[in-house]
Amino acid sequence: MTDLTFGPKGWTPERLGDLTGKTFVITGANAGAGFQAARILLSKGAEVVMLNRSAEKSAAAVKELKQEFGTAAPVRFVRMDLAEQASVRVAAEEVLKTTPRIDALICNAAIAQVPTRKLTPDGFESQLGTNHYGHFTLCGMLFDRIEQSQGRIVVVASLGYNMGLKTIRFDHMNWDTGYGANTAYSQSKLAQMMFAYELQDRLAAAGRTGVKVYVCHPGSSATSLITTSGSRTMRLIWWLMTKTPMVQTAEQGAYPEVMCATEEALTEQRALYGPTGRMEAVGPVGRGTLNAHAYDKPVMVRLWERSEKDTGFSWGL
Repeated sequence: MTDLTFGPKGWTPERLGDLTGKTFVITGANAGAGFQAARILLSKGAEVVMLNRSAEKSAAAVKELKQEFGTAAPVRFVRMDLAEQASVRVAAEEVLKTTPRIDALICNAAIAQVPTRKLTPDGFESQLGTNHYGHFTLCGMLFDRIEQSQGRIVVVASLGYNMGLKTIRFDHMNWDTGYGANTAYSQSKLAQMMFAYELQDRLAAAGRTGVKVYVCHPGSSATSLITTSGSRTMRLIWWLMTKTPMVQTAEQGAYPEVMCATEEALTEQRALYGPTGRMEAVGPVGRGTLNAHAYDKPVMVRLWERSEKDTGFSWGL
């Protein structure tokens, strides 16, 4: 299915107007697609707040961006480890203190293909705890601020949601048995999508339609995702793939999330945006295929309730 909303070349940053006065909060923005998204937004005059785990890498990223856009470029970082609920809460409070408006929160950070089962400090399987639970609490804490500016929440998912069990394994969410790096990753990305689609439903039911929630994926992009958390074999396979046309640049991988954070012509929220070319892994950016297991209503409701219980954060929706 080729989406021609934005013409045969798909959405590109050339569609962006002046973003002066707008503020974008991005998780995992010191490398890869998140860093490229920050670059694109800064180039149009926006303010960018990065939420990253590594203070050292963040300082280097901020320095690089200020070299490119000038010392006065409005970019800064707040340290946050998505794997730790306490860290997420402290960071969210800091953002609320220092950031009077949020036009979009881009949930870009993720870990992937963790080779052996690990638990977060809160006792969650590491990929689920980082990718889903961390963002679940962060979005909830920043929601009112986003709503004040009629802003957006952008969840960066993955085509990996089509792999694994294609549902949530509620009886063993932490994979006490049968752990597989791919299956656990797939569940974590599916959980993120289900969170977004259930949030859409809850906001609609509450008549709070000021905030738009979009889901996208970067396709196959040359980012640091696999190289930071994957096994040695996965890293080698990935390195070889990056030398082929099946993988696009990190900058191209950032286009879907920047589009979802800014584009006025996006009308459909119950959708998955990303590359529309070969296997929807590369190519022009637009609306792709969304498979029904990603919005299985009883599973979404159960996941929401479980997420509130596990994180101790209630959305009140």
